Amino acid sequence: MAPKNKFTKEEMVEAALRIVRIKGVDSLTAKTMAYELGTSTQPIFTAFGSMDSVKREVYAAAVRVYDSYTDAGLKEKIPFFGVGMQYIRFAREEPELYRFLFLTQTHDKEYSALKSMRHLQELVRPTLINVYHITAEEADIYFRDLWLVVHSLAILIVTGDCPYSEREIRQILTSFSLSICKSIKEIP
Repeated sequence: MAPKNKFTKEEMVEAALRIVRIKGVDSLTAKTMAYELGTSTQPIFTAFGSMDSVKREVYAAAVRVYDSYTDAGLKEKIPFFGVGMQYIRFAREEPELYRFLFLTQTHDKEYSALKSMRHLQELVRPTLINVYHITAEEADIYFRDLWLVVHSLAILIVTGDCPYSEREIRQILTSFSLSICKSIKEIP
């Protein structure tokens, strides 16, 4: 009878997630996981079978972390602005997870920056329609254009090249928001 694994799959995924958060997904190996857990690599392969399986589980865990930021943004007084600021906050606070989710090519394209944008677009569309008195199509254009600015700022943050404070970022987003809204309403 094989010895019982002293770590649950969840504990192993948490250890793998810690590695990715600190060192990035390229540092996630059976050896680094075993070191983090204080064990050999055998329990990892017994539980998961392969490192691809581990990475899929870590990816799902990273999505859950990201979703907690999105949920916080949706609870803001202005949900579409809150979602944008939380996206930027996620990039600032979790740069390696941001890279893993949005800047790493995956084989199955289960989650990507554009898929995330479309999902968020659906969530905030009703608020945009209500606040700005625009159509669903106009709301989608508004969100897409502002999201491109948010995504660009997030990439600058993750790459360590963003010179703007949170206050300045809020001003940038407000200016773009007003400009986009004005163009939707005034330019046929």
